[in-house]
Amino acid sequence: NMPDENPQREYSEDAIKVAVIGKPNAGKSSLVNKIAGEQRMIVSNIAGTTRDAVDTVIERDGQEYVLIDTAGIRRKSKVNEQIEKYSVLRAYMAVDRADVCVIMIDATEGFTEQDSKVAGYAHEQGKASVIAINKWDAVEKDGKTRQQQNKNAIFIPSAKKLEVDFSFMSYAPFVFISALTGQRVDKLFEQIKYTYSQNIRRISTGTLNDMLGYATARVQPPSDKGKRLKLYYMTQASAKPPTFVIFCNDKELFHYSYQRYIENQIRESFGLDGTPIKIIARERGE
Repeated sequence: NMPDENPQREYSEDAIKVAVIGKPNAGKSSLVNKIAGEQRMIVSNIAGTTRDAVDTVIERDGQEYVLIDTAGIRRKSKVNEQIEKYSVLRAYMAVDRADVCVIMIDATEGFTEQDSKVAGYAHEQGKASVIAINKWDAVEKDGKTRQQQNKNAIFIPSAKKLEVDFSFMSYAPFVFISALTGQRVDKLFEQIKYTYSQNIRRISTGTLNDMLGYATARVQPPSDKGKRLKLYYMTQASAKPPTFVIFCNDKELFHYSYQRYIENQIRESFGLDGTPIKIIARERGE
């Protein structure tokens, strides 16, 4: 049983809890330091220097934020399995506590399996997410020259490639930052605040059903063996993330592709940027 990381709540109820997650050396501590304006943690380039998580409470433009720091996720080869398990667990715990996850990618390294694990977990847990691409300036500056000089150049990710990597959470906005210089950190906070507001949003039943009527008229629901799917009614069951219940005549007919279509229609009508959406199909009488 792990001790509670923050026994004294030293922040207000409406503070937004932010987990900055990513691999060692992606720049998590540099970012937190830059924002906090004081060296709260020792930052150096050896994997695993951030020993203990320290919650940092800050205020920006009248909004309080709690930055949940995590000891980074480490590669198995570098440290033994126990620490690896513990640090992955640590990242998952941070996601659980967070309102918004900032998934930090080192632009010089690109998207790794570890990034996909943690981002996938944040997605499953229904958290608002922002993808922060750090050290992008380094890639932009020497990207072209490096590739021209050497055919076996170090892999340099493109923005396009990152979009493909994150296609499972295509709702999450990208922010290109420099944790060291603080470049575009303001933009990052705008996105954190905005995606959080979308994650807690509630949409009235009347408005939802207007949208549902329009969506089903535009693209007819699928049918199978002469039986057609009917969608009767839709309501929002909860927020964090926005979760919608749709009553239908037959759940079996409500295929993934049509659910995807309805989700896209919800996003087109109401925004809900930066947050996953859940759709639950129910048959009448359930």
